[in-house]
Amino acid sequence: MAARRGAVPGGRPAGRPGGRPGAHAPARTRVVWSPALLGYDFGVRHPMTPLRLDLTFRLAEQLGVLALPGVEVVGAEPADDALVATAHTPDYIAAVRLAGTQGVPDEARGLGTEDDPVFPGMHDAAARLVTGSVESALAVWRGQARHAVNLAGGMHHAMPDRASGFCVYNDAVAAIRAVLAEGATRVAYLDLDAHHGDGVERAFWDDPRVLTVSVHESGTTLFPGTGHPADIGGPQAQGSVVNVALPAGTSDAGWLRAVQSVALPVVRAFSPQLLVSQHGCDAHANDPLTNLAVSVDGLRAAALEVHDLAHDVAGGRWLALGGGGYAIVQVVPRIWTHLLAIAAHAPIDVATPVPQAWREHVEGTLGPPAPEVMGDGEAAGSPAPWSAGYDPGSPLDRSLLATRKHVFDWHGLDALYD
Repeated sequence: MAARRGAVPGGRPAGRPGGRPGAHAPARTRVVWSPALLGYDFGVRHPMTPLRLDLTFRLAEQLGVLALPGVEVVGAEPADDALVATAHTPDYIAAVRLAGTQGVPDEARGLGTEDDPVFPGMHDAAARLVTGSVESALAVWRGQARHAVNLAGGMHHAMPDRASGFCVYNDAVAAIRAVLAEGATRVAYLDLDAHHGDGVERAFWDDPRVLTVSVHESGTTLFPGTGHPADIGGPQAQGSVVNVALPAGTSDAGWLRAVQSVALPVVRAFSPQLLVSQHGCDAHANDPLTNLAVSVDGLRAAALEVHDLAHDVAGGRWLALGGGGYAIVQVVPRIWTHLLAIAAHAPIDVATPVPQAWREHVEGTLGPPAPEVMGDGEAAGSPAPWSAGYDPGSPLDRSLLATRKHVFDWHGLDALYD
């Protein structure tokens, strides 16, 4: 990358003895899953229900995704305090442990709130997510796997000293810091959740080794109210923070235009050694907590773009995380099963029937009608490239141009034409 102004260092990724890290990584895909991960449970009325994971892995198993060649399914034990402390303060870790063992709320630290109610075993449940993401990141970095997926992870709102937005410990921060500690010098984090990835952004705000890109619904209409185009990083890392704030109601064409015209070129210019992505499903039109209108087909298309990007710029080194998503029957299991299949290099066609056994399980235990096919029937085609022109009358294009003007120059890109 030929970065202007020198804030984000350029050059090719630093290698390790014997070549670039992961250059000869096997085609194995590491998938983090065990029933123990269902312990991250805020209660029956909470949107962040572990049923999201249960239904996803039931669907993935019945479609044969978990049995694909090269797929390795692994569990995760709770991380020790030293590992959790790479992302959080000791006082906060102690408060989480107390909340989970004695039911003691600490609202100043976000524990015992409506968003983050206290539940038994809270520390161990959240610490498992940290282990899943850290061990996966290290496996990819060390060349033990080509891709890794931790759908239980992606807790991107958690702050160093408090819980926030259904997130207790920030596994993404811990995972990125683990590979930095092993010598990585350029890690890109791409957040596709409908909510701004504020916790990860804050952790690396002034760290030029980490590029954080968040494509989300504008903070003017959605929690956490942050992630504006002018937020571009601290004084030592100008341009290393990229925020794409989408207008409410953005659908497939606008969503993919945002990914393709801002996120992809910036990550390519940064030339990371490892790509970490967060795949919350709450940009979907049926999500009860957000105001975007993307389809399963559109979210699948974005995941395909991210997978190809990892191969293009990071030698295939890719860690994919879960995140939000609260339409737990109609949306989340299909999108995350698509993500697993993409990571296993066996994408599922959107016209594929949903297995009858899965549909019967859903309808027999939960009641709502289950989806019949793996897509929504939307045309998630490629939008016109930015180089073909932009519409100044479009709120979406105005938002994209604002982000491009704030950050593209830092990466040697032209905001109007690249």
